Amino acid sequence: MPLPVKRWSVLMFAFASLALASSIAIAAGDWQVIKISGHDYLSVDNISTFYGLPAEVVPSGAKIQTDTADHPLEFVGGSREAIINGARSWLCFPVIEQDGKFLVSRTDVAKTIEPLVRPHRVPNVGQVQTVVLDPGHGGYDKGQVSRYGAEKDFALDVARKLRPILQAKGLRVIMTREGDYFVPLEVRAKIANAARNAIFVSIHFNASGDDPNATGFEIFSFTPRGAPSTSDGNMTASSFNMQPGSSMDAQSLALSACIYHSVLGHIPEYDRGIKRARFAVLRLTKVPAVLIEGGFLTERGESKLIASKDWRGKLAGAISVGIENYRALPLNKQPPMIVADYRRQLKSAPAEPVTQEGSVKEADASLLELVGRSALLSPQQASTPAKKSSLDSAPIVP
Repeated sequence: MPLPVKRWSVLMFAFASLALASSIAIAAGDWQVIKISGHDYLSVDNISTFYGLPAEVVPSGAKIQTDTADHPLEFVGGSREAIINGARSWLCFPVIEQDGKFLVSRTDVAKTIEPLVRPHRVPNVGQVQTVVLDPGHGGYDKGQVSRYGAEKDFALDVARKLRPILQAKGLRVIMTREGDYFVPLEVRAKIANAARNAIFVSIHFNASGDDPNATGFEIFSFTPRGAPSTSDGNMTASSFNMQPGSSMDAQSLALSACIYHSVLGHIPEYDRGIKRARFAVLRLTKVPAVLIEGGFLTERGESKLIASKDWRGKLAGAISVGIENYRALPLNKQPPMIVADYRRQLKSAPAEPVTQEGSVKEADASLLELVGRSALLSPQQASTPAKKSSLDSAPIVP
């Protein structure tokens, strides 16, 4: 049971000089901080007791699946991989062992575990009037390509299918591009930042040059300040501390969780988890923002699925449910449905694919004003050669 308000204090979780923007109001006495080499950790037992959730640590190198995990909190010794409230998640820092105790970084308790276990308690969560849909790539930038087509076209089609579903729920929808033309990454973020009570959902499909059998769904939100991204290898602590953070970090992770559970609950893709990255469209947005990788165009079976209109309609429908569940967090005052809930529900009432599409139109006046007509020209028409843009190509802004 919660303690009286007068006995509560705000515990600012930190790694080095990291301050928790969305603070967690908890009783200071509930935590026993363990310092190792100047860094703060909390034991798995302490975390389990605080949240009232059974927790387990499996041996290093073990593989865990959300459908076979025995506990709401499941960690892997020496790894960043974890199952948190039914979601495969990636911690900022590995779990370590000290004096027979397994320890999780203080940063991860605040920045990963808290918003995934209690997303409904994140400050200002679910305040959505506008959804900015960002179909990746466009124009001369095809993105990844399979024998069935290009990423830019598949992403745009998912966004077109998703738009009318969201509009039917009373949401305003803005597309960063309406057709097959390129929009600079910083402009995509600018469109989101200019919208009222907006969230930003960037739609992509994946590829692997190393593993042609790689498959699955993954979703990214921005990496917290002072922490490495999921894909980062060996980097110095000082390089992490130099990276910018986001005041929307907790809201973005809550949005990731809602979409993740819905997509994997509706579509039996391989689960690659909830991850962190410093992609430009996440770094430059000032609103809750996620980037979806809906599957691999380099894997034969999955690329064929992605090429199916019905499958893309189903993906759009699943994303829409996740967005609606995010919007409902402050109303329901409880975490959203998780993967296992959706799968039980679908066994009794299988979902039909969503095939409705929105109307195709030219970019609206506000987009033209932000982008400029030169952005709609092909590289051959432009006055200077256009360069292919990567997700990390836009400059960091203070």
